[in-house]
Amino acid sequence: MENTKHKHFILFKPYGYLSQFVNNQTRRKNKKMLGELYDFPEKTMAIGRLDEHSEGLLLLTTDGQTSEFIRSAKVEKEYYAQVDGQISFEAIEKLKKGVEIGFEGIKYTTKKCKVSKIEEPAKLPERRKKIRDERHGPTSWISITLTEGKFRQVRKMTAAVGFPTLRLIRVRIGKIKLNQMNIGEVIEVNHFLT
Repeated sequence: MENTKHKHFILFKPYGYLSQFVNNQTRRKNKKMLGELYDFPEKTMAIGRLDEHSEGLLLLTTDGQTSEFIRSAKVEKEYYAQVDGQISFEAIEKLKKGVEIGFEGIKYTTKKCKVSKIEEPAKLPERRKKIRDERHGPTSWISITLTEGKFRQVRKMTAAVGFPTLRLIRVRIGKIKLNQMNIGEVIEVNHFLT
């Protein structure tokens, strides 16, 4: 999707930042916002969101049509999740087929998705806030690719199969990958190749 009058950005969202520019809730006092990372133009919006405790690839744009397309089911979103414990084959199969989670007080069954166990990603930057150490038991990593995006969906899905998420990193949106970006880095692009 190309439109030269609009601005588009690729961001490595750090842990601890909200995926928004304005703090419009008093209970969120002293929260870090995206505008602290870069001088974004007016009307820039995050395309989808990553919660405060998640990190990774976040696309931003001034174009509502581009945002709508990327948030649609036509564009895959891939995440790496570090989970509590050694995730089982059975749990991975349940995730692939869809699991029941709560969404806005209503039970929801997630759509089928791609899930695989992976080795700990080698090139991920250290997170500023330590997760935990080996004294607390083993952890494992999965790759999960969705075409939907409910509030805290990956975290709810892994918890539903008994393996709560400890660290969550979005690594790909369509063909756009996090690759070797640094935490907090922003890259302005002419358009998104999704």
